[in-house]
Formats: sequence, structure tokens, C-alpha cells
Amino acid sequence: QVRLVESGGQLVQAGGSLRLSCAASGRTFSSLSMGWFRQAPGKEREFVASINRSGGPTNYADSVKGRFTISRDNAKLTVYLQMNNLKPEDTAVYYCAGRYLVIGKYDYWGQGTQVTVSS
Repeated sequence: QVRLVESGGQLVQAGGSLRLSCAASGRTFSSLSMGWFRQAPGKEREFVASINRSGGPTNYADSVKGRFTISRDNAKLTVYLQMNNLKPEDTAVYYCAGRYLVIGKYDYWGQGTQVTVSS
């Protein structure tokens, strides 16, 4: 079993930056592909970014390309989401998730961290 705990969310002005962290417990972290998702009020949860086990290929939603960067440190059992040039529409609860397979459903989810971007 893997437990994921997000942190780093807060209120920030538009144009600002934040770095979210997702700390994992368990020795299988390096076996997991990791992703970040977000859910805004009244909207469905949406994909933000993903990274493979070794930190290689990454994928991003079109809405965040060029502004967000996903990375991981397997030694620290942590995945990060660096968010730059934040916009009010980035306001959401951000979740990290992990899965053993490259595709398909995610096996583990964190509890989420709130990011609020003021205009």
C-alpha cells in the first residue's frame, strides 16, 4: 500500500508561482508512474501532468504546457509540480496519484491541496 500526501497549496496572485509536493510512503514509489490532477468547483477532475517511473517522459495538459513542470525525486519519495505564471483558472484542488502501469487507472490518490489564484 502507498500513501500520498500533497502539500504546498495556498493563495497566490495571478502571475505568481507555487511548487506543490507529493510525498509517498512505501518502498514501491519508484515503481509508480505519477500524475497530478485538479478539480475546480463545479467541474470534473482533470489531468494536469504525468511523469514515468524514472522521471523520463512527461505529459501535460494543453492548458498548462509551458507553465507547469512535473518532476520527481525517487530518493526522497516525492513528486513535484512547479507552477509558474498562475492564472485564476488554475484555481482548484490539486491531487497527486500513482499507478503501476503506464496507462490505465491510477491505483493511489492523495487527499488534495487547495490552490487559489486571485486576479
